[in-house]
Amino acid sequence: MKPVKKNKAEEPELEPLCCCEYIDRNGEKNHVAACLCDCQDLDEGCDRWMTCKSMQPETCERIMDTISDRLRIPWLRGAKKVNISIVPPLILLPVFLRVASWHFLLGGLVLSSLPGLLLWYYYLTHRRKGHTLFFLSLGLFSLGYMYYVFLQEVVPRGRVGPTQLALLTCGLFLILLALYRAKKNPGYLRNPASKDKSVSSSQVECLSRDGLEKTRGLPGAGSSGSLSNRTPKDDLKGSCRVLAGSPAKAKEDWCAKCQLVRPARAWHCRLCGVCVRRMDHHCVWINSCVGESNHQAFILALSIFLLTSVYGITLTLDTICRDRSVFTALFYCPGVYADYSSALSFTCVWYSVIITAGMAYIFLIQLINISYNVTEREVQQALRQKTGRRLLCGLIVDTGQYNRGFLRNWHQFSTLGTAPCHHPAEDIV
Repeated sequence: MKPVKKNKAEEPELEPLCCCEYIDRNGEKNHVAACLCDCQDLDEGCDRWMTCKSMQPETCERIMDTISDRLRIPWLRGAKKVNISIVPPLILLPVFLRVASWHFLLGGLVLSSLPGLLLWYYYLTHRRKGHTLFFLSLGLFSLGYMYYVFLQEVVPRGRVGPTQLALLTCGLFLILLALYRAKKNPGYLRNPASKDKSVSSSQVECLSRDGLEKTRGLPGAGSSGSLSNRTPKDDLKGSCRVLAGSPAKAKEDWCAKCQLVRPARAWHCRLCGVCVRRMDHHCVWINSCVGESNHQAFILALSIFLLTSVYGITLTLDTICRDRSVFTALFYCPGVYADYSSALSFTCVWYSVIITAGMAYIFLIQLINISYNVTEREVQQALRQKTGRRLLCGLIVDTGQYNRGFLRNWHQFSTLGTAPCHHPAEDIV
């Protein structure tokens, strides 16, 4: 029987939202002006805090969920929700840098504690397996704030010419463009059966050809190798399990969470909740995975950032510490704290040096991994299973599985994403 269609007149129509209204997490209409009203969890927490009683962790989580749900800004057709994790960098970064510019002891204390705080927050969010926009907000706001200080405190001194300023500005825009490209789809693998969509003919042909090549000659495989009596999903799942020969291999080829066959070197990201082609790692600085489709843009963004940052640091030190080399001025610049403008610029220089050093380390690791044709995910797995060959005190980890030489490895990296269905014979698992 055909389902009876409901009359449109019987369905309740939702009233259009004004710019200050929104639908909360309970599905009820609420107003931005009532964000401080009727919060039982917050009232209970305040009462327990005033009476010196301990507060349950569940209560704290409910309070944070309520605050994040009510933190909205007026917008057309309803207020937009603001992610609470982007707020701390906008407030704390200018405060910390201005406090650090008061005295060199305060500067040393604040700047030395920043890496520890960032690592603590990283491991806290990584352990909870949740997305956070804190690092992306910190990176973008750091770029904007450093550029603002450069325009306000360094350029008026007259040592920076129009050409130098134009080069620095172009570098900043190129960084943003590369980041925008790196945040795009890294190569997510979608379930062909999801959303009632069937597998495309090209995907079926490609996967079937790979399955026939893999199952050829194996015991239990049909002579014709046809897959006509099963659905594409069940067939791929079965061929993958036959292929593996062991439970460990089966887990690598079939993702139980995404319910799809993963090609070689694809992994499931527990933060994104989806499998990624040739997954390298999940980068918190772009709040996305680095995979087959955006790995080149990620390397490009890192390289442009390093060049632009070093150039900006050089221009700033040449302005506030004249007649000294960059390395000498970085550690010895007498009289820099006598003027607040110079002290703030010098503090921002050291903050940029710390961030640049961290990004340079990531860039170096990426270059090494590309040269040996390994991903960061494969390196971590090799270190856990003690299957890789460690060189230079563990800085280089060669798994030997995909290494085909320096030039061929870089040629393969330069052609990532161009032919997703054609895999080298040595990459077939």
